Amino acid sequence: MNFQQLDLNLLRVLAAIHRTGSVTTASRVLNLSQPATSNALARLRQFLGDELFVRSPSGLQPTQLCEQLAPEIAAHLLDLETLVVRREGFDPARSAIHWRVSLSDLGEILFMPRMAQALREQVPGATLSNVSVPVQQVSAALEAREIDMAIGILQAQHRTIRRERLFREEYMALASPQWKPTGRVRQNTLDKAQFSQARFVVVSPLATFHGSVEAMLSRMRLQDRIALRVRHFGAVADLVRGTDWVAVIPEMYARDLVAQHPLRMYRIEDAPSYEVHLLWHRSRDHDPAHTWMRDLVRQLFQRADTAA
Repeated sequence: MNFQQLDLNLLRVLAAIHRTGSVTTASRVLNLSQPATSNALARLRQFLGDELFVRSPSGLQPTQLCEQLAPEIAAHLLDLETLVVRREGFDPARSAIHWRVSLSDLGEILFMPRMAQALREQVPGATLSNVSVPVQQVSAALEAREIDMAIGILQAQHRTIRRERLFREEYMALASPQWKPTGRVRQNTLDKAQFSQARFVVVSPLATFHGSVEAMLSRMRLQDRIALRVRHFGAVADLVRGTDWVAVIPEMYARDLVAQHPLRMYRIEDAPSYEVHLLWHRSRDHDPAHTWMRDLVRQLFQRADTAA
């Protein structure tokens, strides 16, 4: 085996197929035709003397040699890309960069408008996309460069992923002014007895942390008080307004809705809280454009009393 005879472009193909588990998907990621990608894989197999991937009912499975090589190759390719990009610098006024972020349904409501407005003012040539990525695949998508960053209730599942806390959030009760809990509400906080009088609207989007609301209600033995379950947050204000239903939603969103609609917000005794994080790949640590974007996210959303 003579390494000097190896076409280094083939290593990008190896990393892409390992990451996606599919020649077809890898070809799209690499902007190559499927025959060209298949040909590159064949050349790699011949050079390394190994099948590298074998077919299975669940897709292509890497061989032992491939598992040894592909992650290290992918990491080095990202480091090389970062080294090159770092030299280019970043001029917000002239940039036409396309940022890809991963936000949940609620994250899109809360974060996207503020980010879009800031970019419109500061980087007028930029574009911004919210890329749908299942929670459990966010770290892999960051490694694959399918997204640039993610914001949400997220864990860093790979050692190459950076995670920074933006803020801690609590759940609040959102109700119509017509809903009146019995007894005195002290410091705008519903005690357990007052909270248990409500009938609840619970938002249960797929594959997110917000299932903890149902867990809280179950712990309080109030699951039979759930009147309505919905998948999206956008209808909450209309569902609560003019009814005796109470929605349990994150504070940041509750404050937005109270500012827009004639609704009331209450704190909940012993309500669960959670942390919202910013995630990115370590290869972007010194990327000028990415550094600028992370700073923008911090300016818009990080709270001083909860900064990591």
